[in-house]
Amino acid sequence: MDAFSSMAKRWCLSRVIPSSGRSRAYRNGRPVTASELAEIGGRLVEIHGQHVAQQLLGASAQRRALDAFAGIDTTAMREAAAAVRKLRADIEAIGGDDRTRARTLDLLSFQLTELDDAELDDPNEDDTLRALENRLADADALRAASRGALADLAGDGAARDRVASAHAALTAIGDDQGLRTVAGRLAALVIELDELIADLRSEADALVDDPARLSSVQQRRKVLTGLRRKYGATLSEVIAEREHLRVQIDDLSSADERVERLTAELVEAERVWAAEASRVGKARRAAAPGLAAAVGDHLSALGMPAARLNIAVSSGSAGPDAGPDAGPDDGNDVVFMLAANPGSSAQPLARVASGGELSRTMLALRLVLSGGPPVAVFDEVDAGIGGSAALSVAGALARVADDRQVLVVTHLAQVAARASTHVVVSKHLEEGDTRTEVAVVDDAGDRIAEIARMLSGSADSVAARRHAAELLGMTAIDASGVAH
Repeated sequence: MDAFSSMAKRWCLSRVIPSSGRSRAYRNGRPVTASELAEIGGRLVEIHGQHVAQQLLGASAQRRALDAFAGIDTTAMREAAAAVRKLRADIEAIGGDDRTRARTLDLLSFQLTELDDAELDDPNEDDTLRALENRLADADALRAASRGALADLAGDGAARDRVASAHAALTAIGDDQGLRTVAGRLAALVIELDELIADLRSEADALVDDPARLSSVQQRRKVLTGLRRKYGATLSEVIAEREHLRVQIDDLSSADERVERLTAELVEAERVWAAEASRVGKARRAAAPGLAAAVGDHLSALGMPAARLNIAVSSGSAGPDAGPDAGPDDGNDVVFMLAANPGSSAQPLARVASGGELSRTMLALRLVLSGGPPVAVFDEVDAGIGGSAALSVAGALARVADDRQVLVVTHLAQVAARASTHVVVSKHLEEGDTRTEVAVVDDAGDRIAEIARMLSGSADSVAARRHAAELLGMTAIDASGVAH
């Protein structure tokens, strides 16, 4: 219960299934996909029963169970496998064999030479050239406009002379404070017009036809356009690609030395990986009989006296690329094999176990192992058993519930009597529709009545009520079957 309470504080999972339309899944109030909800739920709840995807049937779950039982630490093996994968990827990324690298080096050198010859330094060069091209192409029109403006500003009787004349007229009037202020502003305007006229005349003189320079600018822009088409959307990207090419060429030029160094590192990493995998494989093979025997002992007490559990351990064959647990001699392939009946051969659990047998096998495994999800659900764990076996199953479920929440779907009174909370699920017709009702039985008398009903089919049977009280640990019951 402590583990469940801790997890419950971190997760709030819900799924809304409307009468029409699509269902919606939520984690802590935020929408998630159904697959995300299932992945999180798989870490919180372990379900064992018929028609349910059994966690115990998965190869990785069986391997983890064996490792947990024997305390096998696979961290070093997984880290060694990761190192092998990285080194192999690094060697492959260098560019293949010598001939392939030589061809790649020639291509990269050609591209770098093209970029170096372009002498790119300014990422804004094309913008500057575009403005210059427009100026050179429109030189005649610009020059005509400039000269017209000069005539308006500096010609006989033009703007400059009229402003100067107005300034002189106001100055000659006298010492009026308001007019003197205006006269000062006119004087400043005359100075500004003189500077403007000088700048405009300089610009007009500079606007000359220069077909050769215009052609040169257009050719340069054509070169820059071609470079952007091949190496980047902007000149900044083209310049960055040039520096990247230098790095690639440097790497390829020293590729032989790097391959030799990485190959030596790979040999050592593979040695470490093989040694760790061998250690893990030996430990798994050594631990398998002990786990099988421990689970088998519990299976006998859980109503499967003839059941035999074998654990087959063999090596993975795909190498480190197969996954974090794979190794050359790692015992990665762990298969739980069950012979449920006398004379039958042991077969993988997924092939031979019924819902009840699988639930009891999982229950037995949970009694042997520690850890696991904070909630366990057992359905049909009591199928085909009764008497002392039923009491054993009930006791086993109670022990598993010491450190987690256990939900059990059962028809056995012996199992139901051990529950801390008894919930009754019933169906009834209401206005032509079938309704399912879930009710918690918390009153002592109601609890006895429900256990009695499970025992005999009648909640009023005095004998059944006395037996129910005995199962519940209530010995004070009168002749009418009422508990006191």
